[in-house]
Amino acid sequence: MKSHIVRARSAAEDFPRAEHLATKVAEVAADPVEVTAEVAEMIVNRIIDNVAVAAASLTRRPVTSARAQALAQPYRPGPGRSGATVFGLPTPRWVSPEWAAWANGVAVRELDFHDTFLAAEYSHPGDNIPPILAVAQHLGRSGAELIRGLATGYEIQIDLVRGICLHEHKIDHVAHLGPSAAAGIGTLLGLDTETIYQAVGQALHTTTATRQSRKGEISSWKAYAPAFAGKMAVEAVDRAMRGEGAPAPIWEGADGVIAWLLGGTGAEYAVPLPGPGEAKRAILDTYTKEHSAEYQSQAPIDLARRMRSVIGDLDQIASIVLHTSHHTHVVIGTGSGDPQKFDPHASRETLDHSVPYIFAVALQDGTWHHERSYAPERAQRPDTVELWRKISTVEDPEWTRRYHATDPNEKAFGARAVVTLKSGETIVDELAVADAHPLGARPFARAQYIAKFRTLAEGVLDPAEQDRFLDAAQRTAELAPGELDQLTFTVSDEVLRRAPEVPEGIF
Repeated sequence: MKSHIVRARSAAEDFPRAEHLATKVAEVAADPVEVTAEVAEMIVNRIIDNVAVAAASLTRRPVTSARAQALAQPYRPGPGRSGATVFGLPTPRWVSPEWAAWANGVAVRELDFHDTFLAAEYSHPGDNIPPILAVAQHLGRSGAELIRGLATGYEIQIDLVRGICLHEHKIDHVAHLGPSAAAGIGTLLGLDTETIYQAVGQALHTTTATRQSRKGEISSWKAYAPAFAGKMAVEAVDRAMRGEGAPAPIWEGADGVIAWLLGGTGAEYAVPLPGPGEAKRAILDTYTKEHSAEYQSQAPIDLARRMRSVIGDLDQIASIVLHTSHHTHVVIGTGSGDPQKFDPHASRETLDHSVPYIFAVALQDGTWHHERSYAPERAQRPDTVELWRKISTVEDPEWTRRYHATDPNEKAFGARAVVTLKSGETIVDELAVADAHPLGARPFARAQYIAKFRTLAEGVLDPAEQDRFLDAAQRTAELAPGELDQLTFTVSDEVLRRAPEVPEGIF
């Protein structure tokens, strides 16, 4: 890996195109290096993971709305172009690829239940899969080409996340997703460096927004934001292929992203990228979720499950303080200053970003469920509300250090729980990483991804359709051009009728 120092440049400064970060990203995307077997194996795991969580969210309102919008954009197949599939619908129902990326992207993100990577910034790199897969289906590419594109999408997003913090400046993390998806599509299609450069710049320019989508009263836009970034990436590549250019230099320009949206003219960022001929392995540093909750809640859920038998009578709890990292404290803890995080009538998206709520329910139930744990009647239970309001977070410098550690054996996203009983007795325990983390008590491997898929697909996909999808997904590398429509799923009309009716819009 080579570290690239990135900073804002004055308009008068001589700054050759070859030194732009967008050029460096495009060069990585255009490098024809082979994908290692280990990376290809993990990509298959994440394809399975994405479809699992999409199946579980299929009949939720935001997903239903996005699907309705996509269906209003049908694609009439032509030479070399067939359109792309939408989760849940029969494969002959082709739509335009950017709208398939949109609908499927919302389905994947809706439950906040797929893979994650946390460093200087945070991310869900599995968000790269819907747009790259949609373009691959539309243009009749092979499974091997898809894997190459996804390896790039993961690599670029993760490398940007390692080097450039967005949330410090209240910019939403999908600003790293637009460029990574554009780069991945560039690799998929074998585009030249110049075309990818322009696509990356356009994608970044159109996907920078504030992080209010994850603050205060969190709405369904939390699921839509990455889908929007994926859709913009598809459109950016299309324009670039037609010869249209991007604002440049997009990161480093005098009126660019760093100068005005991030650290300003005095800031420097070190972005690591693979060198020429170096394999794209970043996906191997990512981790998925066992629980449908913000990733920094994963270890606290497991910790609460472990502590409940030691605590015994939960009515005897006087207070619980979770000592954790700065990021956990201010994003999903009491350091956020968000009263909504203690509101029993808050949206599911808000509760998903409230570690006091999540810790309380996990303590009481000893488990976590993607629907039952967020149900209004669950959140409004008087004993839950009472316990919930006894829980707070504080920043611990050691947990902050471990959160930002570059050594994977040191990096941690957990907490130390100090439970004080009404008697004055304290019970203390801590957990550094979730049980499903690669260094956790029960790391996820192929069997666990399949088990997660089976659990979430139950009652949504017929058993035969589950088997068909799993067989196809595990043969992704062998799928011939035109066979990528197998990497979706269909459900019965009865399942689709469970979806709520949504009002018509413009389309």
